[in-house]
Amino acid sequence: MALVEWRDDFRIGIASVDHEHQGLIQLLNDLYEGVQGKAGKDAVADFLGEINANISAHFALEERIMRERGYDQYADHKADHERLLDGIRDIMDDYESGAYLEYDEALAAHLRDWFTTHFKTKDARMHKKLG
Repeated sequence: MALVEWRDDFRIGIASVDHEHQGLIQLLNDLYEGVQGKAGKDAVADFLGEINANISAHFALEERIMRERGYDQYADHKADHERLLDGIRDIMDDYESGAYLEYDEALAAHLRDWFTTHFKTKDARMHKKLG
């Protein structure tokens, strides 16, 4: 079972962003499967690092598109990106410090909520304005 299922309402209508959203969901699902399979601490830390790197690059793409298209909520959306990046770093720090031990449903739920909340709020609005 996937942690996050791709849904059409995740689409914003910009092909490059939609493609990256699908890739990010796949990464989250890979992490979830790895954690369920009792992946070692280093493997989970590597997954989290890959998610962080991909999310950072994805946010840079979204921010460039928003600037180019004069998106009226750019500053607010960018601030949410910064909050989300802080959040993934907090998840990584918590994992490294042992807050999540082996398979931990809390880790999966935290990642799922962290990701889908942004889709449902900020990206949904961006879709209406730019898509």
